[in-house]
Amino acid sequence: MLDLALTGFVFAFLALGFRRPYLWVLAYLYVDSLAPQKISWGILKVIPISLISFMLAFGGWILIDYKQNSRFTLRQGLIALLLVYCGLTTLGADFPEAALVKWDWVWKALLFAMFLPLTLTTRLRIEAATLIMTLTVGAIVISGAIKTLAGGGGYGTLRLFVNDNSGLYEGSIISAVAVSIIPLIFWLMKHGTVFPSDWRVKIYGMALAFACVLIPIGTQARTGLLCVALLMVMALRTVKRRVVYISLIAAGVLVAVPLLPKSYTDRMNTIENHNADQSASTRVAVWKWTLAYAKEHPFGGGFDAYRGNKVRIELTDVKGSGNNVTVETREAFDQARAYHSAYFEMLGEQGYPGLLMWLTLMFSGLVQMELIRSRWKKRTAPGETWQAPLANALQQSLIVYMVGCLFVGIAFQPFCYMLIGLQCGLWSYLKRIDSEKVRVRAARPALSLGNAVTAR
Repeated sequence: MLDLALTGFVFAFLALGFRRPYLWVLAYLYVDSLAPQKISWGILKVIPISLISFMLAFGGWILIDYKQNSRFTLRQGLIALLLVYCGLTTLGADFPEAALVKWDWVWKALLFAMFLPLTLTTRLRIEAATLIMTLTVGAIVISGAIKTLAGGGGYGTLRLFVNDNSGLYEGSIISAVAVSIIPLIFWLMKHGTVFPSDWRVKIYGMALAFACVLIPIGTQARTGLLCVALLMVMALRTVKRRVVYISLIAAGVLVAVPLLPKSYTDRMNTIENHNADQSASTRVAVWKWTLAYAKEHPFGGGFDAYRGNKVRIELTDVKGSGNNVTVETREAFDQARAYHSAYFEMLGEQGYPGLLMWLTLMFSGLVQMELIRSRWKKRTAPGETWQAPLANALQQSLIVYMVGCLFVGIAFQPFCYMLIGLQCGLWSYLKRIDSEKVRVRAARPALSLGNAVTAR
């Protein structure tokens, strides 16, 4: 029954696109994030639903949708440059077969991020894309939160919709992404027009935000804990009653900590002493290897270049307490270990040019969102109060991603590029709106002068 409902929803979504082509863009956002073909055991499993929705999104915009308000921005050009560069490094990759497997989905993520802003030409379209992305991730998050509350969490053991340790279904990735959508949830609660703000929207939004916070606990991902702490600090910038906010956070932590499972607190304690944790120590060793590799290969080794690493790890075990402490050091060796950091992933795979392009893409987004926020935050006219909060939410989401990916290899995670596409679309849309207002103001004196001459 679940499979029939899921299949019916997907095909209904695609069918509605024949009346409104933009819905195919939303359908791809949904399909690429949720991956219903992994959940289904029927027809969706055997047809290339992701490719179909991808082609419909592009074809609908090219053949049917209006394009007069579409603009190509500098950041989209940077994405295009990164796409071309990644293609070149793939041709000369250290591990050609593995590189082609990753290239098969990376090019779609980059191309769609470059294409998405061209379709975001109205407020409704921007909001609809934000809503679909948030609710799609929310569906995965709710599934994990329910199982966490039922005691089914654990590192590498929290089963979401599918038992698949890739994409948004990987523990560390969904932890970072879940926290990153919390600012968007609160923006939709307050400024949404598809689902106008009322008590039902607020209750659902608060419940979804709570579920997002539960995901790092259920997955026991250290990345998620850092992302939650960061978001709490960033919220101080816009919260009105800071003393009350800080008091509530402190009270919440005091109540929650004793209720956390011991396995979770034990794993979080490894943040302080990474030498005692093989997973954390291996990451540091791989990062050192990547720095050395980049000196010899400044243009990168192509996708999955980490397969060539061989690392030596020193682990420290501290036993006893007080004056009876024994410190034991042991060695371990590993090879072909993933980067576990988007920054080192870019450096190892795309070299210094790729890392520079990627960092420029990220930081330019933070700057653009800050410029929008400062330009629109004092406007109070009807229809001019949603822009600054959305820019602030997208900025916070990107910062959470940038901190989360310090410890997770998600440099090319499609959902994160969808966020970048939203930023580009908002920037282009508001720049056009401001330009139109300037033209109208400039035309008014000329019209007034013309009317005065006619009257004479």
